[in-house]
Formats: sequence, structure tokens, C-alpha cells
Amino acid sequence: MKTEKLNYYLPSELVAQKPLSIRSDSRLLVLDRSSGDVSDCSFGGLGEFLSPGDCLVLNDTKVLPARFFARRTTGGKLEGLFLAATADGVWTAYLKGIRKLKQGDEFYLKDRQKADFCKAVLLERLDQGKCRLRIEANADAQGVLDEIGFPPLPPYINRDDDPAVAAEDEMRYQTVYARQAGAVAAPTAGLHFTEPLIEQLKKAGVKFAFITLHVGAGTFKPVTANNLEDHKIHRERFSINEENTRIINKAKNEGGRIIPVGTTSTRVLETVAADSQITVTDGTTELFIMPGYQFKVIDAMITNFHLPKSTLLALVAAFAGLENVLAAYRHAIEQRYRFYSYGDAMLIV
Repeated sequence: MKTEKLNYYLPSELVAQKPLSIRSDSRLLVLDRSSGDVSDCSFGGLGEFLSPGDCLVLNDTKVLPARFFARRTTGGKLEGLFLAATADGVWTAYLKGIRKLKQGDEFYLKDRQKADFCKAVLLERLDQGKCRLRIEANADAQGVLDEIGFPPLPPYINRDDDPAVAAEDEMRYQTVYARQAGAVAAPTAGLHFTEPLIEQLKKAGVKFAFITLHVGAGTFKPVTANNLEDHKIHRERFSINEENTRIINKAKNEGGRIIPVGTTSTRVLETVAADSQITVTDGTTELFIMPGYQFKVIDAMITNFHLPKSTLLALVAAFAGLENVLAAYRHAIEQRYRFYSYGDAMLIV
């Protein structure tokens, strides 16, 4: 499939820069994938489209404060994104501004008040802008990030190193049910849920199950290959335990719909599905869902609006049909929906 088929034009002013004051006030575009019909609703009215016995599957990963700032010994500014760490204090990270840094050069990570926090040493440059750093601090990676880290908002949301703004993002770029720390990007379809909405849906007989997939920075990586099949998708860690496996399989066996919240939950469910059942698994997935994929277990999907020519848009197009999705996006643009991480949502049935 030609990647260009996943392209569309989005006016820049529709890229949401801030969340709404109330999460569930987001708009909800409902797309019927059989007919292609769309309707405009509010996310707070999600229950109108769900039935007792339906099962929402949510990703309970927790976003790390993975964005950080640093300075070279000459005073030059650096900006980084933490990706992973080893037990001996070696980080893998993206680092902007290292063009003049050489292997072995030292620099200083800055805390949220812009003071020097600890020293770092460039050990090795890797491919695709990654590098390995030795962090000289008396704390593990989580402890260091708690002191220096900012929410790792995607590049289309304009943010600097203002701690007051970061404090709001730290709360809002996180689902209300986040539990398992490890992501460097939020599972954004879940940002619309509030605790009262979850309780309301439970009282109406909707089931809830949780998986964990630690969203990686690769989720924002654009597809640059001319053919979608030539793109190598990112690998992400996930787990689904026995209790939640049982909830999902019971709902499926009793005729309820399995409705993942977001592309991350979708990838996990489709990775572990066999004969319309889910199995307990702890591992990684590189499943690339694109048009032509035959879904095994999901019946509907909640998702946000995605970037053009992205693997996320390819997944949604695989589920709902490319023409249906692009027509729904055109409708959303005409109706001035808010797009991307802090934007509005879609329910595909």
C-alpha cells in the first residue's frame, strides 16, 4: 500500500495545544464502519453507545517525566528524551544539540528550577538520533527523572521548560487510571475518561479490563517509506495478567463487545489473541496493523485523531476502512474538531 494514501491536510489551528478543563467534555465522533455514517456527540455521552456486557480494555501504563534539559560545559543548551536505563546508570536517550559533543564529553542535567542537578557523560552515539549516556547521580533513573523530568509531550505541542505549565501537563498528560510507570508517551484515547464517567459506565453494566503497554517514542515516528509495508514499526513492552484475561474472555464468550481504548490496547489484544480468546502474556510486540489485516478479537474501538501517514492511522484504517476513516476525518475538520494528543476522540462501531 502506498503510504501517500494515508495523507490528509489538517489546518494547524486544529492541533490541540492544551487539554479541555474537563476531560469528558471532549467531542466524540461516532463512525459506523459498516455504513460509513458519522454522528457528533460528547465523550461524556459514551454510555449511549455501549451495552451491558460490553468490555472496555484500557492501557494502565503511566507516563514517565521523560523530557529533560541540560547544558554543555561551554553553556550550550541540550534537550533530551529518556528511553531506557540499565542498573549501572547508563541511559539510552534522544538528545538534541549534541552535534558538537564528542564521545567522553561531559555535560550537566538541569533540574526543574534550571539549576545543575548532576553530571552526564556521552558514551556513544547510536542511530536515529539516540545516544548512550552515563549518569553520575546517587539515584536510579526514576529518581533522577523525578527531579529533572518534564512531561514528554509530542513535538506538535509547543512547550518550553516552564515548571508551572509542566505541572499541569504532568497531571493531564496522564490517564486517571495510570498505574504502571514506564511509558514515554501517553495512551491518549484514555485521556478523556474521568473517574465519575468510569463509575457511571460500570453501574450501567459495562465491564473494564486493563492491559499494560509502555508506549515508546516510536509511536510518533512518521512513515517515510513510499510503501507502508517497508516501514519497520517500533517494539513495545506489554503485559496482560490472568485476572484481566479472564474478564475479557468472559465478556467475549457471553456476547459482549471487546472495545479497546486506543491503538495501544488494540495492538496488545491482537498480539495475544488466538481463536477469539486472549491469553496471559508478558513480552514485546512489533505487530504492524495496516489495511488488509484480519482482526481476531476486537469489535469496536475508541481512538483519537492521528497524524497523516502514521502507523496509528494505518491501524484505524485497517479496522474501519480507509475511505470511511478519511471521510470521517474530513467531517471532523469541517466541524472544527480538536486533533491529536490533547484533542477529541472517535468511537468506531
